[in-house]
Amino acid sequence: MKRNTLSAIKIATATLGAAALMLGLSSCSSAGQEPVQLSEDAIVLDVRTPEEFAGGHLEGAQLLDFNSGEFAAALPSLDPEAEYVIYCRSGNRAGQAMALMQRDGIENVTNLGSLEQAAQATGIAVVVE
Repeated sequence: MKRNTLSAIKIATATLGAAALMLGLSSCSSAGQEPVQLSEDAIVLDVRTPEEFAGGHLEGAQLLDFNSGEFAAALPSLDPEAEYVIYCRSGNRAGQAMALMQRDGIENVTNLGSLEQAAQATGIAVVVE
């Protein structure tokens, strides 16, 4: 009896884990992503590393490396009234950056996810330096 219960728990745990993984992956998917209408003055922030940025970034994007502390250091100087769009490699760092911005009263912020998703959503070209 205990063996059957243990097997059922393992199956249920594996099923829930797979469902959570699929939900997480689908939230990062660019399929069906609506185009983002940016104002002429929108500020595009890339919160990846300088190496990632050099490998390709949205034209006109400003690099503020989230992992190095550069983003946190720049946060007090960001205009709270401006429109911002943020991207990174997967959307994770951009989400964290967006949360910090909103915590500091910067409300007009959109997480575009990955570089590829950001390019697709905005129509801005990816350039390599």
